[in-house]
Amino acid sequence: MQTPMGSGFTAASTTDDVLEGIDLHGKVAIVTGGYSGLGKETVRAFRSAGADVVVPARDVARATAELADVGEVAVQELDLLDPASIDAFADRFLASGRALHILVNSAGIMANPLTRDARGYESQFATNHLGHFQLTTRLLPALRMAGAARVVSVSSRGHRYSDVDFDDPNFEHREYAPYVGYGQSKTANILFAVELDERERVNGIRAFAVHPGSIITNLTRFTDRETLRQGGFLDANDEPVIDPTRGLKTVAQGAATQVWCAVSPQLEGYGGVYCEDVDIAKVHTSDEPDAGLLAVTPGAFGVLPYAIGREHARRLWKLSGELLDRG
Repeated sequence: MQTPMGSGFTAASTTDDVLEGIDLHGKVAIVTGGYSGLGKETVRAFRSAGADVVVPARDVARATAELADVGEVAVQELDLLDPASIDAFADRFLASGRALHILVNSAGIMANPLTRDARGYESQFATNHLGHFQLTTRLLPALRMAGAARVVSVSSRGHRYSDVDFDDPNFEHREYAPYVGYGQSKTANILFAVELDERERVNGIRAFAVHPGSIITNLTRFTDRETLRQGGFLDANDEPVIDPTRGLKTVAQGAATQVWCAVSPQLEGYGGVYCEDVDIAKVHTSDEPDAGLLAVTPGAFGVLPYAIGREHARRLWKLSGELLDRG
């Protein structure tokens, strides 16, 4: 399935473009990270099409204020670094008796200095992957109830920085490198979608991973301006460069792929694939991680084979369960 379908959309397509003619009234969606950047645009798009949206947030007051211009959205407490908080959120949702039609795992951190959660787990792996793994698996009863649900993991072209180090995912025995940690977590997002789809398609759940594009949001707060200029993401005046053909997008263009994966009828019968530019991505010819910052060039597109390997995906699922039990 990991072959472009020719969706008819382009790198410049927006969330409004992909939602044209789609009615989400009666659907329930959860969007992590839904109060800023790509997550907020995803929430706005779902609400505009009539969906009921729940936004989990560590800071409920801040999230509520940020979403004041979006319309009626339910904001509930959730900290992806706190297993008890994840369970409490899931318990509240399951107790409501509602089916969950869409889950977009959009929250994340990128290339931060080494920090660890209370279990000692590296924060990027713990937030970007393990927290969402726990949340999704705890919400499976509600997703199954929907009959036809979709789970979208917001990954990144940055998965090319690193495969998952199954022997030392938390940098306990190797030197920490922020972008290697980020790449590992983004590869994990893709592998999670592969295995979730394999396990749950029989229950009507299809899973996707996406690269939204290179968008300057709060996610880049740990990357210095000079690095972003050298990479071609910022111009000489430190303004974001917008060139969708090279993956440099507005927020509405960047969120289009995750919204498309969540709702498009074009993807009926599909799952377990990595998407970019509102289409299924091609498989990249190389399977070697790129330890340097990715230049904004067409050669950086596509998914590396190690990020979609079935054995890798099964191994990550097993490791994730063990880490959650151990924590």
